[in-house]
Amino acid sequence: MTFSDLGLSPKVLSAVSDAGYTKPTPIQAGAIPHALLGKDVLGIAQTGTGKTASFVLPMLTRLEKGRARARMPRTLILEPTRELAAQVEENFIKYGKNHKLNIALLIGGVSFDEQDKKLERGADVLIATPGRLLDHRERGKLLLNGVEILVIDEADRMLDMGFIPDIERICEMIPFTRQTLFFSATMPPEITKLTEKFLHAPVRVEVSKAASTATSITQRLVKSGNKPWEKRETLRNLIKAEDADLKNAIIFCNRKVEVSELFRSLLKHDFDAGALHGDMDQRARMQMLANFRDGKLRYLVASDVAARGLDIPDVSHVFNYDVPIHAEDYVHRIGRTGRAGRAGKSFTIATRSDTKYVDAIERLIGAKIEWHDGDLSTVTESEGEDVPRRGRGAPRRAGRKDEDRKDRGERKKDRHAKRDEMPETAREEQPVAEVADIAERRARKDAIRSENERKGSGNRHEQRGDARPQRDRPGRHREEDDATVGFGDDVPAFMRIVAKV
Repeated sequence: MTFSDLGLSPKVLSAVSDAGYTKPTPIQAGAIPHALLGKDVLGIAQTGTGKTASFVLPMLTRLEKGRARARMPRTLILEPTRELAAQVEENFIKYGKNHKLNIALLIGGVSFDEQDKKLERGADVLIATPGRLLDHRERGKLLLNGVEILVIDEADRMLDMGFIPDIERICEMIPFTRQTLFFSATMPPEITKLTEKFLHAPVRVEVSKAASTATSITQRLVKSGNKPWEKRETLRNLIKAEDADLKNAIIFCNRKVEVSELFRSLLKHDFDAGALHGDMDQRARMQMLANFRDGKLRYLVASDVAARGLDIPDVSHVFNYDVPIHAEDYVHRIGRTGRAGRAGKSFTIATRSDTKYVDAIERLIGAKIEWHDGDLSTVTESEGEDVPRRGRGAPRRAGRKDEDRKDRGERKKDRHAKRDEMPETAREEQPVAEVADIAERRARKDAIRSENERKGSGNRHEQRGDARPQRDRPGRHREEDDATVGFGDDVPAFMRIVAKV
């Protein structure tokens, strides 16, 4: 089967041919004919199978007739992240080069005025993230009662990011007679309920088992100790071992702070790396992605903002520095490699505390993941030691109170001893921020102590810098800071009146 067999218009076929594509992927072959007929479509396919073109190509064909009016877009595409929205815009520009369509992109980090101008001209295609779309709607700059086609892309990611209530609000603003195209890589129960609510007699196109991974990806688990310096060392050794086959790689972390720390560590060890996470400015995020896509960076350390749908065709490796907490994220992360039938490799660094997450991933994908160099049972006690930090609500250790209140001097010696046991490279990687934080806390305590000494003796809470008053204990005499002061010479006139007997 070729694209010419799907019923697309000559203008679209010409653009597809110029882009170098001749045969549609299974999801494209299954979804495009139904979308051209105006039917609702529920598309389920693993990431990297061409879901974007499954709705872009039929939409371009249907938009050849008609014209958009000011502030009333003809079609709406909802994406969970700015990067995905910008990528869909690139697809419309590439495949719609023979069309004269107005495309508006509504995402955060961009001026409202600029976006308002595009809406005033009339948008044939409106691509947006839910939050920014609702902002424009509430400002009175956008009307949705002219939308003919609604696309909800990466629906499971919308669920993870908490956008489902926004999606429900938006769907209620769009005419009931619209066509809805709904795409997702996984189908949790919440997404199934959403499809039953907003899709009308949809055609289900499922080209692979939900939450499956591409067979072209070699998946491996890699053991590691729990300490951060051990995981960083494991990652560096893994990268060096794969150097011959490694063209470029995305390294995923669970938290933004870990992205920053790992990025600095890789730079310190002379790795050509960049960082990408949600707190970065939009322009910096797009520039970092462009540099990685163009080969100017070999390694991209990223949070899950880069896990969904980003089309970087030739990524050879994916490293999960952290095992994802949500099993579905594993499918999306490793889907950044092995795209369009290419071979790819994924390595997931796991510690003893990650066992339950690894089990959840294997249940989801329905397969066991092989270990690279022995499973966690081969991790030594020193490597696997994981002593959690005490925090609010954490259980206290058993034993007497004086055992729990260990001398501070001894604890300090223990910390120095443990630091001396670390490899030199790990000691060098102690974050400067931790040292600065300790120094700041010490300076704050010294300031409080000096202030209390200046004021003189007070109650014990005041000396500690605590504003709460202390109750008097029975039998203890309360000291008064100052003698009682009366009216002095300024006695009010009413108090000078002689009382009548």
